[in-house]
Amino acid sequence: MVTPDVTTVELTERDLDNGQRLASVLFAFGKQQATVSARMSKAGVDRTAIIMLKTLVMVGPCRSSTLAETIHSDPSTVSRQVAALVKEGLIERRADPEDGRASLLAPTDAGVALLQANRARFAMSLARMVRHWEPADLDRFIELFERFLDDHDNYLPTLISECANPVRSEGGNS
Repeated sequence: MVTPDVTTVELTERDLDNGQRLASVLFAFGKQQATVSARMSKAGVDRTAIIMLKTLVMVGPCRSSTLAETIHSDPSTVSRQVAALVKEGLIERRADPEDGRASLLAPTDAGVALLQANRARFAMSLARMVRHWEPADLDRFIELFERFLDDHDNYLPTLISECANPVRSEGGNS
């Protein structure tokens, strides 16, 4: 199946309405996630550490620049965050076998254990939240959400490009 170039397809009024609804629910979801992250941070669980550990487990040992690119973050920011995680014993630097001058980042056993413990707690809490859903509804929601996340990930560079331009008020003041 050939997918058309979605950036050149004319949008209908329904498409725009659906985009608005989706933007609204994603904004609300983002606010809820930010609230959870803030509370977790106060309890000593750093969301950035979890993201970096999860990424390193998924992609395997990699350079800091690759990690920054994978998580869509600034290399200097990632470098500072990595230094803190190395100090905490959650990430380690290994010699790059292809270039002895460079190092690869990898999660330590303690980092993997932290990631697994956080995933288990989060999964248990989500399971409690949706346990009243009909199993077929939950299966369908998960299937569609996974599909959405795949599309979102593939479209992310375009989304960033389309949304990164500043919006100015009509009066010319920003």
